Amino acid sequence: MPLPQKSPQYSCDRCLPARSVTQGLEDADDSKALEETCLSSHPLMPGTSKEAPSVGIPSNPENPQSFCSSSIAIATTSTSELNEGSDSQEEEDSTSGAGPDAKNVPVDALDKMVALLVDFMLFKYLKKELMTKADMKIVIKGYEEHFAEVFLKASERMEVVFGLDVKEVDPINHCYAFFIKLGLTYDGVLHGKEGIPKTGVLILILGVIFMKGNSATEKEVWEVLKLTGIYPGRKHSLFGDPRKLITQDFVKGKYLEYRQVANSDPAQFEFLWGSRAHAETTKMKVLEFLAKVHGTDPSSFPSQYEEALQEEEERTRARMSAMAISTSVATASL
Repeated sequence: MPLPQKSPQYSCDRCLPARSVTQGLEDADDSKALEETCLSSHPLMPGTSKEAPSVGIPSNPENPQSFCSSSIAIATTSTSELNEGSDSQEEEDSTSGAGPDAKNVPVDALDKMVALLVDFMLFKYLKKELMTKADMKIVIKGYEEHFAEVFLKASERMEVVFGLDVKEVDPINHCYAFFIKLGLTYDGVLHGKEGIPKTGVLILILGVIFMKGNSATEKEVWEVLKLTGIYPGRKHSLFGDPRKLITQDFVKGKYLEYRQVANSDPAQFEFLWGSRAHAETTKMKVLEFLAKVHGTDPSSFPSQYEEALQEEEERTRARMSAMAISTSVATASL
């Protein structure tokens, strides 16, 4: 079950000492492999014929198809190249301040520490336990002086790959908790069973759908997923059977709608946002996340930004109308 979106109501006394962090390290290394799939260039997402036949990060941010795929390339860079535009930047400042120059430490060594810390974070998330700064320093023993950098990059990987924010909830005891991103309540981990949070894949697909005009063909979705090393018909070491995850699990959870494209022959299928996605998150939140990963501002994409703003205004009007009706009913009953 996902963690509640409110701050956990238990104390740091429940934080456990670091486990043998080599256990499950393969999964953490797999997340690094997922990030390193695309480093600098990749094919553009299938789009309109007006797209430039080039590769890499687009020079024109108004191209939503190119933007979405290049966002994935940025999101999947190695830990040594992750940008610093993360929700966890504040944690970096509050944990240990500016640490020693990381250039004096081999990149592979830091990457290994990041992988170990990600493994530990996943362990704590699945156990529904807070973690402390002291716990994390035990995990990266020997590299404590570089804690700020390792923590930042591990938190970024948790955010981009697994769709989880790492936030400090007790600044006195330096306790940290995990929150599913964008207001979503789904993590894909079955109750009572081992698993890996799959929200990052869901957020990626929701982003593709929105940037493609609120519907994306199955082919277009797979083209983007392939950039992250996720292929149809090939079991993924972190996410299992990706086709089942996307066309069955996400659909059953009402986060995606999967339907045949009208009048397509041979039959083609497309994805849309499901009712639960519309209820739990917004186009603006998804756009803000994609823009942050891309290192830009949502307003750099005028058509999507305008659409997201319009949805925000409609939601506000609906809330105000509901409040007015509730007030009227309450007044009439007096």
